[in-house]
Amino acid sequence: MKYRYTRFIEDLADQVDLDALVSKLSDLLLSSGYDNPWDPQSEDDRTLQALHDAILDALLNGGALSDEMVERLVADDTPDGQRGQIEALIQRIIERLTEQGYVSVTGQPPGAPTDGRQGAVGNARFQVTDKALDFLGYRALRDLLGSTGRSTTGRHDTRELATGVEAGGPPRPYEFGDTLNLDASATVLNAARRAAASGTGAGTIDVDVEDLMVTQGDYQNSCATVIMLDCSHSMVLYGEDRFTPAKRVALALANLIRHQYPGDAINAVLFHDSAEEVPIARLGRVRVGPYYTNTREGLRLARRILERQRRDMRQIVMITDGKPSAVTRPDGRIYRNAFGLDPFVLRETFAEVAACRRAGIMINTFMLARDYDLVAFVRRVARICRGKAYFTTPQTLGRYVLQDYLTHKTRTVH
Repeated sequence: MKYRYTRFIEDLADQVDLDALVSKLSDLLLSSGYDNPWDPQSEDDRTLQALHDAILDALLNGGALSDEMVERLVADDTPDGQRGQIEALIQRIIERLTEQGYVSVTGQPPGAPTDGRQGAVGNARFQVTDKALDFLGYRALRDLLGSTGRSTTGRHDTRELATGVEAGGPPRPYEFGDTLNLDASATVLNAARRAAASGTGAGTIDVDVEDLMVTQGDYQNSCATVIMLDCSHSMVLYGEDRFTPAKRVALALANLIRHQYPGDAINAVLFHDSAEEVPIARLGRVRVGPYYTNTREGLRLARRILERQRRDMRQIVMITDGKPSAVTRPDGRIYRNAFGLDPFVLRETFAEVAACRRAGIMINTFMLARDYDLVAFVRRVARICRGKAYFTTPQTLGRYVLQDYLTHKTRTVH
């Protein structure tokens, strides 16, 4: 069935707030394999049909349309007429999402007609664009900061004093290498006193180097963070998607750093049978897999990344829901044991935690489970590296991570 757009459908589609709609589609756009827990690498949730169904649910049940808009949409007395209006509206919205750069469509030309069930839509796929991921990161950050109290600082405060930042302490004499954040009144007063003492004051004041006074402010440090995400199979099992909220947190943290802490650095590491670094720009597209949990390899990779960073504060934010169940042997082979806490795996993992502590790297662990053995494991990790342990849920994970990041003070300068 083909649809011919009317002026009514065009007007109605233009009234839909695309930003709000993309936010409501975030579960689909950031999907991590939860809908296919036994085959998380499946691309079934990237079909155009899946996008169609998600938009339909957002329009009718998610509040994307106002009551007046819904009444206009279903004004036709016949069910077929109503269905035709809704399908035409969804097709136009998909076109707008493509035109605005939120998604890209492959498998059929953008704007091709669809019956909303199969046909042209059957083989079509959509891809999430960088613009959509950046927008979702901003929205996640805004929502999370809204629940914690918005921060307007933009740097990490410490108890030290320095020049070149917001004033907060008494002026002091200028020293070579200081930022020339001059205190004008104190500098002129010094010059006037020196001229009066020497008897050379004749209506003019000559400022010399020794007269210069600089304003002191709070010393503000920089931070390098590696966010370690567990992408083992358990992250999408047991009736709960834990990996998608973790990705949201990483995107929000990257957005926070880019806009408020430009001197900071953030990297992302996925750990499973092994470990790999993932560019932040690609993080929203990664999925879980049928993997074990090689916590030691993740910590080792994160430590190597941070050792290259010249920052006052270096930390690892580890988000996991399970016990370490794998370790890489010296010959490259991977030892796996998913039954209980293997003493060999634990010993190697704790050794890497100690190596992080010797490198001056703090590990803050966010555990999405509360099993007794796992709680003991996480607390020992925190004790070894003098970090923090949080036992949270996917719903509260973001608030805890951002609160920790915003309030954390460096220990190297105190």
